[in-house]
Amino acid sequence: MEQHNSASQILSSIIISPAFSPRTVTMAMTLSLCYLLLLVLAGDGRGEVAAFELEEATIDSIHRAFATGGLTSRGLVELYLRRIASLDPTLHAIIEIDPDGALAAADRADAAARSSSGVLPPLHGVPVLLKDNIAAAGDGGVLNATAGSLAMVGSRPARDAGVVERLRRAGAVLLGTASLSEWCNFRGPGIPAGWSPRGGQGRNPYVPSATTCSSSSGSAIAAASNMAAVTIGTETDGSIMCPSSYNSVVGIKPTVGLTSRAGVIIISQRMDTIGPITRTVSDAVHVLEAIVGYDPRDAEATRMGSRYIPEGGYKQFLTIHGLRGKRLGILRKDFFRFPSGSVQEQVFSDHFRTMRKGWLNLDKITFYNLKQPMALVQLRSMLF
Repeated sequence: MEQHNSASQILSSIIISPAFSPRTVTMAMTLSLCYLLLLVLAGDGRGEVAAFELEEATIDSIHRAFATGGLTSRGLVELYLRRIASLDPTLHAIIEIDPDGALAAADRADAAARSSSGVLPPLHGVPVLLKDNIAAAGDGGVLNATAGSLAMVGSRPARDAGVVERLRRAGAVLLGTASLSEWCNFRGPGIPAGWSPRGGQGRNPYVPSATTCSSSSGSAIAAASNMAAVTIGTETDGSIMCPSSYNSVVGIKPTVGLTSRAGVIIISQRMDTIGPITRTVSDAVHVLEAIVGYDPRDAEATRMGSRYIPEGGYKQFLTIHGLRGKRLGILRKDFFRFPSGSVQEQVFSDHFRTMRKGWLNLDKITFYNLKQPMALVQLRSMLF
């Protein structure tokens, strides 16, 4: 840890020095990032649990491993750092990591688990990546909040964003920041989706030549490639839903006001919201429940939004038969119309055939093939 701290101190001195240009700072941060990762890779292996299956790990599987003593939060952080070191040079999902802060937070989580006989917080010891427009004051680390822009390098926030405060209270361990389309895809026309000068060009982990969509691309790439247990994105118009779709993960865009925008670089006060990007619906719901609620720093929106948080939270709706008897509308035009005989058409049809059959016991399910998009209120009144 002495070596880790030394590297972080060197990096901190570079960031706060006005004598260095943003490009020099970025290069130094990249080199220091590599150095810190190499230290983790060359460590003595304490806490590492090779038997734990990191790929497709969920919050529930992580907590089960914690409970049986087969895994520690520190060991989990070390596994994710190794994963990042292995995959990110190709996928460009990460802008910064904070090994010192993450390992220290993991150690505190492990100590709390050893000393507590009660219920641990819902995200206890779970590593999280934040989109790079969300402020994290750091846990002894060096995280910036730059929206992917070199112009913002050195803008270390004075305090956590509202959602980060809630994540910490829920027991989450912050690994670092995920890449994005620069300025949340608001820099200008013609900028490639998933590109920023700080993060480079993000790559879709399933089809590297395919688009990652934008702008929470790094969060979706990281979730899809198992670089973190869960990630956080932001959306103005499609920036959670689109990259989640293209990278085959689950994203929830909360109603504006359910989650605080305090400490987040946003585009529109009327439209922007913060939400989870994960590999499973269950994980997304766990994270959503942890980050919703009133925040005096975003008082008007969160005061109104908090009225609609269901009593008992969202996890109560995670039931295997939740769709029984429901009618689902399929918006074909502009949404789910695929070329005849294509892989997309086949896979899409297979999913719905599976739902019709015994998987969810949906004997009475009805599917509407809607040829024209319609207003959500019209669709809702028709179907429900």
